[in-house]
Amino acid sequence: MEDISVITAVHHPLRRRIYDYLLLHGSTQVTTLARALDSQVGSISHHLRMLERARVVERATDPTGDRRTSWWTIARRGLTWSVDDYADSPADALLAREAQRQGIRMQIERLQRWQRRRSDPELAAYDASNTETTAWASPDELRDLSNRILRTLRDWQADIDLNDGQERTPVFVFAHAFPTEP
Repeated sequence: MEDISVITAVHHPLRRRIYDYLLLHGSTQVTTLARALDSQVGSISHHLRMLERARVVERATDPTGDRRTSWWTIARRGLTWSVDDYADSPADALLAREAQRQGIRMQIERLQRWQRRRSDPELAAYDASNTETTAWASPDELRDLSNRILRTLRDWQADIDLNDGQERTPVFVFAHAFPTEP
């Protein structure tokens, strides 16, 4: 189970953008992050320290050896959690529900941005996918499905050779599995 501080740290909008940027680009200097995310250096530094306290990011060595610059990298990749993980603590459950709402908003906003940009010639070769199904499952089977999806995504990421010369753009993958009615 993830500590609630990790969940709340990552589900702040700017901190999530910082986390995603570092996932994609690796070790990055604070000023580069600020430019890329159109934010102030002080704000980025503040949010990096909050992510560091949650052990999501960590300080990195400047590749040039210059100790005057501040570099950061990802300390862990990916999070899997459920609001139900925090049922024993009403305060943590409240924080988890808000983080879940924030996460769903972010996921929907990204999907809507994609829908608006899908005719962009720069993205014409990308055929985004939608996969869905309805099935029967017990709580344990649903947890098993979540673990299998996470393993599949990690295997898929590990198989991508970023040095093979192919042009790539960041892609966002999200999945929800939950009880429903037809």
